[in-house]
Amino acid sequence: MDPDARARRLTEVFDLVGPLYHKVFRKVEQETPVDGVSVGVRAVLDLLDRHGPLTVPRMSRAQALSRQFVQRMVNDAVARGFAESRPNPAHRRSPLIALTPAGAQAVAAVTAHERTLLRQVDGDLTHEDVDACLKVLGRMLDLFADVDMEGPVPLAPPRGRVEGDRP
Repeated sequence: MDPDARARRLTEVFDLVGPLYHKVFRKVEQETPVDGVSVGVRAVLDLLDRHGPLTVPRMSRAQALSRQFVQRMVNDAVARGFAESRPNPAHRRSPLIALTPAGAQAVAAVTAHERTLLRQVDGDLTHEDVDACLKVLGRMLDLFADVDMEGPVPLAPPRGRVEGDRP
């Protein structure tokens, strides 16, 4: 596929991914089987479940989210008894965050609920279809691997105005 056609088609993917992401997680959050597991807390619990104890900066990089946001989600998870802070032998000021047994139960319940919802996807999707989707999304993610998630985001001028115009 030529680069211009590929860019147009990948724009269609972006147009679907954002709304899909927000709607799926909003639905899961509204119907969560465990009280207090927001989308952000769920993401933290899932990372800890899959990878074991991690630091907040490591979770931040893995999720492409700001450290401040991840820290708030970790604080919420700890306050609810789903995670705990442990000393980090590799770095005194960056503790390891670990899943508690209650956190493991919570993430298992939420994941089971998500899979129940996703079983309802209609159609004749094949393993190859899903593999192709994962390949495309992975390539798109690779393109933005160098994006700084911590730095300031420049504000765009309001629509219809050019930067430097007076209100």
